[in-house]
Amino acid sequence: MTDALAALVASPRAWVAIVVIGVLTYGIRLSFIHLFGRIDGVPTRLQRPLRYVPPAVLAALVLPDLVTLGPSVTATLLDERLIAGAVAGAVAWRTENVFATIATGMVTLWLFRFVVFA
Repeated sequence: MTDALAALVASPRAWVAIVVIGVLTYGIRLSFIHLFGRIDGVPTRLQRPLRYVPPAVLAALVLPDLVTLGPSVTATLLDERLIAGAVAGAVAWRTENVFATIATGMVTLWLFRFVVFA
């Protein structure tokens, strides 16, 4: 065990911080479950912006893994992950089928990784 890890394990302040953050996270999630369980419908002013949450979260999770900066613009644009992501995005937009999107993206990634750029 490294010195830094041993100090973290032995530090009560670190454990207090972990527990406090966990309780706060649980409390925030529980408050939304409680709030939406007590009201009949979501107000229109709140419902409209909430439609954009899933695409924003998906973009925040997927895009950093797809777009990596290469040593040149050509290397960045020829990255197999970016190509497979673009193909999967086109399939998702066209078909709106999750399985077709995942299958097409994976086949494209494997094709470029093991055949074209091998």
